[in-house]
Amino acid sequence: MSARFNWTTVHPAAYKAGIGMETSLQNSFLSPIQKELIKIRASQINRCAFCLDMHTKDALKYGETPQRIFLLNAWRDAKELYTEEEQVILMIAEEITLISQKGLAEETYQKAKGLFDETQISDIIMAGIVINMWNRIAISTHMPIGK
Repeated sequence: MSARFNWTTVHPAAYKAGIGMETSLQNSFLSPIQKELIKIRASQINRCAFCLDMHTKDALKYGETPQRIFLLNAWRDAKELYTEEEQVILMIAEEITLISQKGLAEETYQKAKGLFDETQISDIIMAGIVINMWNRIAISTHMPIGK
């Protein structure tokens, strides 16, 4: 599949806005690995090869283990590999990604409230929203992996 066009040069204002959204999460409470788990899980659901390639490499760079990356698609069956906080973060990431199914479920939100404050929950939600934006751009424009 060849790239359709370089959207960053065709629509630089949108690219700048997207980078701004990404930058807004730099000072969030989320660790680099937690951010990458969100990005990888959403990208798995959305089948975004470009983002999966980028964020699995980034996760390894930040010290994530290959085993946890390999099993992320089945994290519910490998819960012992993920902390309680990570499990709730992944639930939110999945529900944000699959927003048309039920949205962020009340049960998930209540679990999050037991572990995180409102600002932290907002950070998790925004991290899910941002990667879904990037997934949609990469998939729509056929961004090639490894670039």
